[in-house]
Amino acid sequence: METYESIREWKDQHITAFLDDTVSLNHFHDQAMHKVMAVAKSKMKKDNPPCYFTWFITGSGGRFEQGFISDQDHGIVYEISNEVNDAYFKELGEEVSYGLHITGYPYCKGKIMSSNPIWCKSLHDWQTQLQEWMENESWESIRHLHIFYDARALYGNIGYIHQLKSFIYDYQLVHPSLLDRCIANVMHVKNVIGPIGQILVERYGIYQGCVDLKYAAFLPYVNAIRLLSIKEGIYETSTLVRMSQLIQLNGYEKVLLNCEKNFSDLLKYRLSLVRGETYPDTHYLNIEKLSKNERKEIKRILKDGKRLHDEVIALTLSSNK
Repeated sequence: METYESIREWKDQHITAFLDDTVSLNHFHDQAMHKVMAVAKSKMKKDNPPCYFTWFITGSGGRFEQGFISDQDHGIVYEISNEVNDAYFKELGEEVSYGLHITGYPYCKGKIMSSNPIWCKSLHDWQTQLQEWMENESWESIRHLHIFYDARALYGNIGYIHQLKSFIYDYQLVHPSLLDRCIANVMHVKNVIGPIGQILVERYGIYQGCVDLKYAAFLPYVNAIRLLSIKEGIYETSTLVRMSQLIQLNGYEKVLLNCEKNFSDLLKYRLSLVRGETYPDTHYLNIEKLSKNERKEIKRILKDGKRLHDEVIALTLSSNK
């Protein structure tokens, strides 16, 4: 019988064989997390779950974009709320969060985990929660909505996530102001291109000479493409797959020009940061250690990401008028 410790040992021994491309690495992370869920279920008092459920991952894991080190972002949707079911999935959520921590996936600082009751609910209660987030004016509510829209079913009944995303899509068709609030939530991005075209790196601290790929490069692409996916009812989570599906729709070919290549290249640069010892380490790219061509490529990725972000916001705002 596997344990969390044995899964951690297996993971540490084999993960380096999957660092050639993001797809292989994320399949490996999925496999590791499946093993954790199996152990977590075996530790429960009941032999089998009392009803159907979905365990989903979100964030970079949900988008199939995890790097070498990834923290936790996950939740549970279960069929029906009653005393027995609520107690079971509360315990399972706490157990699987603990198991992932032992296996080498740090706890999420924002508590986006199945151990948090906000992220562990029945299907009906999830609909109620989403309704509240969509109606609420707070920045945090829309942030949570964005996080949920990146959810990918990893274990159990995969239909629940599709059903809940349909609920979001149908709501925004009737209430287009939701997109305005989604835009406001992602309006600001970290600009790291200076007035004369230079890359603005960290000037002090342990990341001196580096650029933060997560906030300066990934988020402009991820946020812009997610926004269009909510607008168009695209339920896939991978940013690259979302781009591919958007390009097939009328009106997006020009705004998404070169974006698939840029994002693929960005994922490759992130894989180069495997020597990082902590989760933040895997986001900082040392510009000074790049070749002239690599610096030129990174600059193009950064500039195109900012352009995409700004054009998508302008496009969405104009279509909502």
